[in-house]
Amino acid sequence: MTNEKPYRPNVGIALFNAGGRVLIGHRFKGDGPEIILPGLDWQMPQGGVDEGENLRDAAMRELWEETSVVSADYLGETDWFTYEFPPYDGPQTHRLAKFRGQRQKWFALRFTGRDDEIDPLTPRNGQPAEFDAWRWERLDRVADLVVPFRRDVYRAVAREFAVFGN
Repeated sequence: MTNEKPYRPNVGIALFNAGGRVLIGHRFKGDGPEIILPGLDWQMPQGGVDEGENLRDAAMRELWEETSVVSADYLGETDWFTYEFPPYDGPQTHRLAKFRGQRQKWFALRFTGRDDEIDPLTPRNGQPAEFDAWRWERLDRVADLVVPFRRDVYRAVAREFAVFGN
């Protein structure tokens, strides 16, 4: 039963540029069951936490794995948020089969590099690329671009990190 499954520990990253916009990535088409509605395939970088991994280190690792960005300064973080995955009937090896949803801590970071540092297409750390494009977006608009099951968390992140944007 879904309620008996654990939440997957996860970190999310709101990477703000100098203009107060956040980096969002466009998930590959057919990137699995998480993309459930056309046009709602953008998100901020996020990913799982390894056993015993420091959460801020996990955020920096995930940011690098998904975007190649290393030029970022810590601004702040949220408490834990959770969301439920949608119903899933696919292979039992997929995270949607193993976990009820995700338990996330979000980190606000300030991008201190140049846009040419951002490269979502090159696989890093043995992880496949998740995004085929990226752009800067207003944080308060991102919830309208993600799959519905993530929207409440994105809205909460936007409220908490509003001070870092424009």
